[in-house]
Amino acid sequence: MRILGLQSGTSHDGIDTAVVDFRIEGEEGAVGGGAVLRGTVRHAAETPYAPELRARLVAALPPAPTTLAEVAELDTLIGQAFADAAEAAASAVGGVDAVCSHGQTVFHWVEDGRARGTLQLGQPAWIAERLGVPVVADVRIRDIAAGGQGAPLVPFLDDLLLRDAVPPGGAAAALNLGGIANVTVIGSGSVLGYDIGPANALIDAVIQDRGLDARGYDADGRVAAAGRVDDALLAALLEEPYYALPAPKSTGKEHFHLAYVREHCAALGRDVADADLVRTLTELTVRTVAHDIAVRGVRLLAVSGGGAHNPVVMAGLRAALPGVEVISADALGAPADAKEAILFALIGWCTLHGVPAVLPGATGARAARILGTITPGSGPLRLPDPVAAIASLRLS
Repeated sequence: MRILGLQSGTSHDGIDTAVVDFRIEGEEGAVGGGAVLRGTVRHAAETPYAPELRARLVAALPPAPTTLAEVAELDTLIGQAFADAAEAAASAVGGVDAVCSHGQTVFHWVEDGRARGTLQLGQPAWIAERLGVPVVADVRIRDIAAGGQGAPLVPFLDDLLLRDAVPPGGAAAALNLGGIANVTVIGSGSVLGYDIGPANALIDAVIQDRGLDARGYDADGRVAAAGRVDDALLAALLEEPYYALPAPKSTGKEHFHLAYVREHCAALGRDVADADLVRTLTELTVRTVAHDIAVRGVRLLAVSGGGAHNPVVMAGLRAALPGVEVISADALGAPADAKEAILFALIGWCTLHGVPAVLPGATGARAARILGTITPGSGPLRLPDPVAAIASLRLS
């Protein structure tokens, strides 16, 4: 079954697409032990948001006020942008059987350490109308309804990819450096996943606010490399209470945004040079990530996401984690820049086959649930035969 995965992350810069051919190669273990699933990545690409759409989206994000009219219009405009990206990806491979669209997160409601709701825009009906195939969407809320954080979801894929790579006496981990840094830690018979804190969110906010790079991010870490860490500011940032919360936990740009940086800078009572501010925020990412990786006993770390292309971040992590082998997610068969789109292709396959695609150890839910809602395509909705579970996944 050929599934197209679509997603746009907390950097809000564009739409990632991945088309994966999934096929069951056999059964593993006892009856009900699950399917051996093979996934072949046929296509992966990124479609940037149109500048005017991205500007409207960023302007509507918390803590900025917005209106229901703007939310409704963005839901349609983002849905149409996703439909354009989906059509291009489907055409590149000669068509797909189904789509799973994460949409664009605009609010993740966390109160007293518990997720209460989440909102992703990008109406899936536009994709279903354009491609004429079923679309799985709204994949986070079922986990929240079951007592989970609704995030992170990627541990489900990470576990399948990394479980055979766990070093004896240690743990393996998959780190995604998007707007938010999330990690999956896999030990002997255990899986833990959670959001560590900001990866690129604060850096990008400052780059965009001060016009330091027209691309909206610190390309190749050039701005950070030109600056120095402001120790007083870093110390204040590291006192953030979120970092001390127990896992599983989740966060987002509702908490880590430009106003958050401005408040900390104002509390210093002095100016911080642009490059020094970006360097300090980059070091914040390095320190918080390295701390959590070290305390979990990780020996192998597979990195993906936009932050994996920032040499200042990667050099900082390698220096702070001398006993850890740091590799790219590409080595696991999941292209680092398309990993989350591949995840949503996998979630779509699971939903259509009746397989829960979330790990309660990562989200804190009472139990795993089948995720999402399904928008039918141009004909009657016909689901494939159910599968008990996935015992293993081999990506190529």
